[in-house]
Amino acid sequence: MQLPDENIEFQFQRLLVPLVETWSPVAELQSQYLLPAEAVDRIKDEAIRIRGQVVAERELQNPPPKMRPLQAGFIDMPQKLLDGYKRRHDASDLGKILRLAQQLRDTVDRVVILGTGGNYLAPKALLEALGHSYHNEMPPKLRMGRPRIYFEGNSADNDTLQELLELLENSCVDPDLVEERWGIIVISKSGETLETAAAFRALRAEAAKFYGPKSELLRKVIVPITGARSRLRDVCKMEGFSDDQILTIPDDVGGRFSVFTAVGLLPAAVMGLDVRAMLLGAATMTRRFIEEPFDRNPVLQLAAINHLMYERGKTIRVLAAWSKKLEAVGWWYDQLLAESLGKANRGATPLTSVCPRDMHGRGQQFQDGLRDKFIIHLSVRQAKHPPVMIGMSDRNEDDLNQFSRKGLPDLLEAAYKATTEGFWDVGRPTAEIILPIISEHTIGQLLQLLMLATVVEGRLMGTNPYGQPGVQTFKDRMLSHLKAVPNLPKGEVRDAAKGV
Repeated sequence: MQLPDENIEFQFQRLLVPLVETWSPVAELQSQYLLPAEAVDRIKDEAIRIRGQVVAERELQNPPPKMRPLQAGFIDMPQKLLDGYKRRHDASDLGKILRLAQQLRDTVDRVVILGTGGNYLAPKALLEALGHSYHNEMPPKLRMGRPRIYFEGNSADNDTLQELLELLENSCVDPDLVEERWGIIVISKSGETLETAAAFRALRAEAAKFYGPKSELLRKVIVPITGARSRLRDVCKMEGFSDDQILTIPDDVGGRFSVFTAVGLLPAAVMGLDVRAMLLGAATMTRRFIEEPFDRNPVLQLAAINHLMYERGKTIRVLAAWSKKLEAVGWWYDQLLAESLGKANRGATPLTSVCPRDMHGRGQQFQDGLRDKFIIHLSVRQAKHPPVMIGMSDRNEDDLNQFSRKGLPDLLEAAYKATTEGFWDVGRPTAEIILPIISEHTIGQLLQLLMLATVVEGRLMGTNPYGQPGVQTFKDRMLSHLKAVPNLPKGEVRDAAKGV
């Protein structure tokens, strides 16, 4: 396991009204639209009180009805998994995840991950942040036994699923060759999410056709991740899966908080990522949350600042990622924030932006538009790879020779300074989450920070951050409308009714 990196940081000085001795137009704008420092001082005690409440909620076995649902299991999950692995190794929950991940890596060259909501966004965030940006296009030798990864079951898009099936049919011909085999990770806690269930049925039928309906390989190339009791578990048990071949999502961990369960860890391990370093980063953030005072506690600071800005009319929260590799982390946070706090006609609207890319698209609105946005910059101090240099050219039509000894990191830093200074000069509040580098340890810290801060923010605003009643309304109505749709005549659709 790799050594831990230094801690990530949260800084919010750029949203505080500065102390100035002389009046200026800039100072006037800042005094009008930025946050007075005393507002942060006033909320400290309340944030610390809420921390005590959130920490105590971990121990509640039978919460009163007004506190339900209560799904605080994610808080201690990283440390529990690490402790279990240290004591029991392969027999632990993490050991089982690592074993099934290795089984997939040894057996197939392509893995389709089926899931929606957090079951799709969590593994996508991890793989895009920590994997090679062009992983699927890399030759097998450079992928070092790591399968190609595809995502489906997160929508009801007929054409994308058909095109995935077409890809598998044409590129996977001989099931005796590992390089032509494919597998499935299907993730659904209840097994009742229609988009995922329908895609799984179609791919199960395709797998049965490819490997043979009685092939023993079917239970090696399909790994279900589901609740202790679910329709998906029932389906897999009927198909001959043993309990040792099914991974379980704990009852006390909700879907959008499940990144440090098998939901995120199995895909990460299949990709060869260091999941123990990831869990160590998350556990480190939990300890900082529980033990550190407000002035050194990024969870309490982020939650308090988010709450204060929302109460001051900043109803759109922008996560501005200064690395394209972190865009999917932003999508994951979108769902976390929207489902946790978007209740009772309240809650900030999340928006993910990648900079400087989107400064050429949304930048005008961020700089001069409505003052309803709070921007949190997500930045990385050090690039993973050596810098791409601008270099010299014999012909200098683009006038870049003056920058010949500068690289892309210099260009990014200039863009960041230009953006933040522009916002500062017109009183646009911003804060910053800083990663020293993108690694398993820092990503573990980051995701746990965002989950903990979201729970604390929910409690600050008087909203239960767990559960998603509005989504259940959508699911119920979707099922009702699907039942009302006339069936197509036989022969007009792909036969997806055959089981494994």
